[in-house]
Amino acid sequence: MLTERFEAALVYAARLHRTQKRKGTEIPYVSHLLAVASIVLEHGADEDVAIAALLHDAGEDQGGEPTLVEIKRRFGPVVSGIVDACSDAREPAGASKPPWQARKQAYLDQLPHHDKDALLVCAADKLHNARSILFDLRTEGLGAFQKFTGKVDGTLWYYRELCAVLIEKLPGPLTRELLRTVGEIERMVNEAAV
Repeated sequence: MLTERFEAALVYAARLHRTQKRKGTEIPYVSHLLAVASIVLEHGADEDVAIAALLHDAGEDQGGEPTLVEIKRRFGPVVSGIVDACSDAREPAGASKPPWQARKQAYLDQLPHHDKDALLVCAADKLHNARSILFDLRTEGLGAFQKFTGKVDGTLWYYRELCAVLIEKLPGPLTRELLRTVGEIERMVNEAAV
């Protein structure tokens, strides 16, 4: 069962991300956080993992290390550890992140060393993102990739590499769904390129 801790995390996440929108859209960012929390709960997550799912982008997008410290204070070391594992950057608010390719490669290099709970949140995050890419690809065509730093090739590389790690370290229905979704994205990109 979810307790008041989950409610507090939901309010905290909504406040942290209240001005943020999904990349290239007018969709409030909290929609992504709710989707990731929903996916992990549907795949057996406990309350700590569900809270981490709500906060998985807080360290990366909303203040870096100070935010991670606050998450640990409010929700404990398990939650903050998962959030930290899901972060590919920990820069303070307003600071520039490292270059995209290096940041993504460093994340991929660390991913196999994370525990099952962190991998679950990662897989749920990437599945929701991949579903969003697939939807945009169906409605916008290849122009959907213009909002991503990696464009088509970099984005596909990153998702292929993520899938390779996750299928080995977190086998199961969630990872298979991610593989199917990424495969459909690749199929549509290949068809559009012909």
